[in-house]
Amino acid sequence: MNKLTRWLAVTAVVWGAALSPRISAASEVKSGAGIFFVSPRGNDDWNGISAKAAGPNGPKASVKAALEAERQWRQSANSKAEATIWVHGGTYFLSSPIELTPADHDLIIAAIPGEKPVLSGGKIIGGWQAAVLNGQPVWVADVPETKDHHWFFRELWVNDRLAESARRPKTGYYSIESVPGTTNGSPWNQGQSQFAWKTGDLTPWAHPPDAEVVETHVWVESHLPVFDMDTNSRVLTFGKRSIFKMETGDPWWIEGAPEFLDQPGEWACDREAGKVYYYPRAGENISNSTVIAPVLTTVLNLNGHPDQQEFIDHLTLRGLTFSHAHWLFAQDSAPTRSPAMNSDIEAGGFDQAAIGVAGAVRGAGLISSRIEQCRFIHLGDYGLELARGCRSNVISHCEFADLGGGGIKLGETSIVTESYNQTAFNEISDCFIHDGGRAFASAIGLWIGQSPSNHIAHNSIHNFYYTGISIGWTWGYGAALAGGNIVEYNHVHHIGRLADGTGPILSDMGGIYTLGKQPGARITNNLWHDIAGLRYGGWGIYFDEGSSGIVAESNIVYSTTHGGFHQHYGETNLVKNNLFAYGRDQQLQRTRDENHISFDFTNNIVLFEKEPILANNWNGDHFVMDGNIYWQTGSHANPSQLTFAGKSFSTWQEHHDQHSLIADPLVNNFTNGRVRLPVNSPATGLGIRSFDLKNVGPRGRFAETQTP
Repeated sequence: MNKLTRWLAVTAVVWGAALSPRISAASEVKSGAGIFFVSPRGNDDWNGISAKAAGPNGPKASVKAALEAERQWRQSANSKAEATIWVHGGTYFLSSPIELTPADHDLIIAAIPGEKPVLSGGKIIGGWQAAVLNGQPVWVADVPETKDHHWFFRELWVNDRLAESARRPKTGYYSIESVPGTTNGSPWNQGQSQFAWKTGDLTPWAHPPDAEVVETHVWVESHLPVFDMDTNSRVLTFGKRSIFKMETGDPWWIEGAPEFLDQPGEWACDREAGKVYYYPRAGENISNSTVIAPVLTTVLNLNGHPDQQEFIDHLTLRGLTFSHAHWLFAQDSAPTRSPAMNSDIEAGGFDQAAIGVAGAVRGAGLISSRIEQCRFIHLGDYGLELARGCRSNVISHCEFADLGGGGIKLGETSIVTESYNQTAFNEISDCFIHDGGRAFASAIGLWIGQSPSNHIAHNSIHNFYYTGISIGWTWGYGAALAGGNIVEYNHVHHIGRLADGTGPILSDMGGIYTLGKQPGARITNNLWHDIAGLRYGGWGIYFDEGSSGIVAESNIVYSTTHGGFHQHYGETNLVKNNLFAYGRDQQLQRTRDENHISFDFTNNIVLFEKEPILANNWNGDHFVMDGNIYWQTGSHANPSQLTFAGKSFSTWQEHHDQHSLIADPLVNNFTNGRVRLPVNSPATGLGIRSFDLKNVGPRGRFAETQTP
C-alpha cells in the first residue's frame, strides 16, 4: 500500500467513531518477537526482551534504547507487524526529548498494567543544606548553571507538589499607577517596557533581574523581567515589552527574588550567585525530599511529515505520565535589555490563548492513533499539542493537571488547503483537565484552531484563569477551517475565578469561546458554570467575532459574571432549548447590529435575580427571539415591571418574543445538570424540553471527579 492510498484509507474512518483499543487494562504482559521492556533497574546494554531486571536479556533502562532495539528488530525482520514497548514504573529523566518518526508505525508504548512510569523533562536538584534567609528557616542548593544563563526555570516541584514562586503581594494583586509615555490615544495593541508603581507597593531588592513582573490586561498576561528599578520615580523598566498597551489600574504582581521568600512552600533563585532557596512546608524533611526543576521544553516529539504524506500511524501511548517540561521565551536564557525602542524588544507573551507555548508532548502527522489513560502533570507548558496533519486520533481517559499552560492544543492557527495537512476527525473524550494557567494565565483548557470535524465529549475542565474550550482562529467572516466540531456532555466550571476564590485576573472569556465561520458546529448537552471575568466578559457561551453556523442546544449555564450568552457578531447561529441562569451583571448580551440575522434565540429558559435581562446592542430586527420563558426570582422580584432593552415586555413583543412568556418555569434545581420540567410548567407549552445531563463529564476512571 503506497503512502497516498494508506492515507486515504485512514481518512475514511467514520468521524466520531472511537478506534478500538489494542490493549485492555487487564492485558497479559508476554515476551515475544517485537516486544521489549524498560525498567529503572534495567541496562541499555541488555537486549530488552525480558521483563526481569537481570542479565543480558533483561530490560532496557530507557525508552530511547528500547525504541532503537525495536527499530533494529523491525528492520532485520523486515516486519510491518505491531511492536510493543512495555515500561515499568519509576521516573525516567531525559537528557533530550524522545523522538518518534513515520518509521515508528504500528507501535505500542505502554505502562506495565498497575505500574506508573513517569517520563520527565526535569532534573533533580540535590545537595540541599539548611540555611536562614530573611530570618526564616530555608533550604539552599547550588545551581551553577543559572550563573551563565544556561538554565532558567519558572517551576520547582517538591515531592510532586508545585512550590510557589516567592512573590509580592502575597495574596491579591497590585495595580499600575501610570505608564510613562502613553496617552489615551496610544495604540491599544502596542506594548510598553515601563510602568510606575504606587507608593508603598515595593521596596528595593539586591539584584533586580532576579525578579519578573506578571501584568495582566484584557485577555492576556505579560511576563516582564525586571531590568532596572528607579525608586525616585517609582518606575520599573523591563527586558521585555507588554503584549498590549498597559493601562492605569491593570493588575500585576512580582515574583522570583530571594528577598520575597518568607512563607512555607515558596522558592526563589539567586541566578547571579547560582543558588536556589526553598522554604519547606510543615512535615517536609530535607533528607527524604525530591526536588525537581524543568530542563526540557518537550518530553516527546511526534515527527511525522504530513507535507510529504509521511505519517506516524497506529501508535498507542497508554498509561504513561509526562512531567517536568516547561516553556521559555528567547530572552529568558539571557535577560539583558537592548537600548532599542519598545516595539523592537521581545514581547513577554502572546496575543491570545498563550498560543506560542508548546506542548510537553507535541507533534505533526499523527494518524489513526490513541493516547489513552496517560497523565500530563507537573508541567510548565501545555500538556499535549497535535498540530499539522493529525487525523482520526483518539485522546481518552487522560488527566491534564498542574499545568503552566493549558491542557490540549489541537490544530494550527494557519489554514492549509491540502486535506492531508489538515488536523481533523479527532476525538477527545473522558479527560480530566484542571488546574492550568499557572505560569501562562491566558492558556486554554482545550484549544482547537483551524481544525474541523473533531468530537469533544464527556470531559471535565475547571480551574483555568481564561477560557475552558476555545474553537476557531479567524476573526470575522474570512476563510476559516473549524466547522463541524461537536462539543457535547462536557462539564466546564470555575473559569476565570478558581474554585478557591483566586482571580479573576483576565477579561473577555467564556466557558466556551468561538471565532469565525463554523458550519455544522454543535454545542449540545454541556454544563457550564462559575465563569468570571475581571472587567468584562465572563460569559458561559461566547460567540466572538464572526462566529457563524453554530448550534448551541440543551446546555445548562449558570453563575456567570457577565451573562449566560453573548454574541459579539456573527450570523446563522441557533441558540435553542438552553437554560441560562443567574448572570451577575446581565443575562444575555449582543454587541454588533449587522445587516443579517445575528442568531435565532428560541425555546430557552432565562432565570435571574436582577436586571438587565438584555445588555448592550439590541437595536434593529436582525435577530430572532421567540418561544422563550423569562423569570425573576428573589425578594425584589417584580415580573410585571421587567424591561427588555429599555422597553416594557408588551412593547418588546411588537417585534420579538411574540410567543414568549414571563412566567415561573417551575425549575427547582439545576446544579446537578438535571431538570425535569413538570407537566404543569408553562415551559412545556412553549416546546421547551427537559434537561438530562446526568452523564455529563468523564465516564469511567474520572467519573468521581465531578462536582457541581
